[in-house]
Amino acid sequence: MFDVTVEDSYLNTLKQNPEKKFRIGDVAKFLDVKIHVVRYWENEFKNFIHAQKTSGGHNLYSAKDIDVFSAVKKLLYSEGYNITGARKKLREDHINAGNENSKTVSRQLLIVVKEELNDIKNDLKKFKNSLNIKS
Repeated sequence: MFDVTVEDSYLNTLKQNPEKKFRIGDVAKFLDVKIHVVRYWENEFKNFIHAQKTSGGHNLYSAKDIDVFSAVKKLLYSEGYNITGARKKLREDHINAGNENSKTVSRQLLIVVKEELNDIKNDLKKFKNSLNIKS
């Protein structure tokens, strides 16, 4: 994915400041591509990359944006996708990731609801037993 020393530099920067934003030259360096390639990918994958504009009109990219650029590079250069295919693959992966997160949240919610229902059931049993004793 990244050159090892560049990747280490990138990861160290993120460890120190996870919210750091990067300029286009930094992104190009991290990915070992030319700046115009980053600009082109940003345009082609604008649904996935959400750069912030500075007051001077420069784009700043988050770690999430860089992850998208990295995935694009892998799809195009390593896996042989064309732009349209890479866009489709990213969309599918995004949907699948959303479904997995949704399934995890749903499972966690079901566990909590089950525990609550068991507590209510136990409270009702205790209440029923207290009524039986009094009658």
